[in-house]
Amino acid sequence: MLLNITVAAARTANAQWVRLAVRPFPGPNSGYPSSGPASSTPAFRPEDELEHLTKKMLYDMENPPSDDYFGCCARCGKNVVGEGTGCTAMDQVFHVECFTCMTCKSKLRGQPFYAVEKKAYCEPCYIELHQISGAQDNVANESNTLEQCSVCAKPIMERILRATGKAYHPHCFTCVMCHRSLDGIPFTVDAGGNIHCIEDFHKKFAPRCSVCKEPIMPAPGQEETVRIVALDRDFHVQCYRCEDCGGLLSEGDNQGCYPLDGHILCKTCNSARIQALTAKASTDL
Repeated sequence: MLLNITVAAARTANAQWVRLAVRPFPGPNSGYPSSGPASSTPAFRPEDELEHLTKKMLYDMENPPSDDYFGCCARCGKNVVGEGTGCTAMDQVFHVECFTCMTCKSKLRGQPFYAVEKKAYCEPCYIELHQISGAQDNVANESNTLEQCSVCAKPIMERILRATGKAYHPHCFTCVMCHRSLDGIPFTVDAGGNIHCIEDFHKKFAPRCSVCKEPIMPAPGQEETVRIVALDRDFHVQCYRCEDCGGLLSEGDNQGCYPLDGHILCKTCNSARIQALTAKASTDL
């Protein structure tokens, strides 16, 4: 019987801070016509605005975007075209010139920022905006604007840890088994969405060796391990041995499994058992 080796690996992920530099657009240099020069007249009347939008729609239909068109800016509503002219943040597209702090208007591309209700703030303005006040009503107002931790449901006043599409306090993002903080540590999620450190995930879900009964899991610092499967049973590499002589079946002269009546045997011991059974059958006759 041929050796069946299965490589088992755990998928891991790293929690990321929400305070990340925004990503510039790649792409070649080229142009895309704008919808027309900016008007110096006062704000559109409703009928003027409707006519303007209709003309823009017709123009866009007749002149499809080029390859380096990235969408409409969420701040000014104009097209974002060309290499290095735009960036993405908070699942939206912005011109580099438009992606600024809501308070001080400083440019945020490549800078840490805080997102509150789809609005971006530089760190100094965020801290000033959400400075905890002694007055109860101020605290209540701040709680309404800040994101809530998905574990304790309390407002996140300082750093936000994002993982699995949710927001956490760093100290609330823990393994469900050992309760160790996973801030900056690889983790994985089970089918129920429960967060585990890699070690506890393997202890809980890894297949167990049919010989030593211990989980078959990666060594510390590793992400993969080797699991041997034979006769619908799982083995560690070092536990996969002939039941009679104890020789390893995964290497050396005895490589390969020759099972007999549900027993894991090497070729030599398999032949010896067959000869013994044959001799016994002849004697009984």
